Amino acid sequence: MQLVVARIGRAHGIRGEVTVEVRTDEPELRLGPGAVLATDPAGTGPLTIETGRVHSGRLLLRFAGVTDRNGAEALRNTLLIADVDPDETPEDPDEYYDHQLVDLDVFLADGTAVGRITEISHLPSQDLFIVERPDGEEVMIPFVEEIVASVDLAEQRIVVVPPPGLLDDRAEIASARDAEATGTGTGTAGPDASGTAPKGGA
Repeated sequence: MQLVVARIGRAHGIRGEVTVEVRTDEPELRLGPGAVLATDPAGTGPLTIETGRVHSGRLLLRFAGVTDRNGAEALRNTLLIADVDPDETPEDPDEYYDHQLVDLDVFLADGTAVGRITEISHLPSQDLFIVERPDGEEVMIPFVEEIVASVDLAEQRIVVVPPPGLLDDRAEIASARDAEATGTGTGTAGPDASGTAPKGGA
């Protein structure tokens, strides 16, 4: 199975380094020196990571064969994709890969069906379940411990305890979406990336 683990940003310096937007909670495993990654667009890769370092809180990578700023800039916006065993799970039992969560059914504690997860949205402040309700509407549910009571992969179901208004007030949901998009929302869940969605923190 292939998972997006990072997106290449702008070039850094003149020696071929690039900034990357990390989309995995396991960067040491997925984005370490020697890792060979597929790319989107496919013609850009595969890319082999030569070096990696953190600078001012941002991960910088250099790839084999990319030695100058022009070469680094040509990689901008490329997605980096890792091959992952579909049976592999994160080391932290409270973390999940996106593919484990998509298509799970969501229920309230009293057994009322909420809908089905169609996507995991990784925002800077938290991760969100994008849930399609039986009427076709979508609702966003923060993947935080206060709301997500349990995740049962064996039963393919998630139980949530939403605060008042989260599931029924469309205006409030839209407002929350706008707030998250501008970085003013609240929450504690981390990136994900890419691959993984941590419950209650990165």
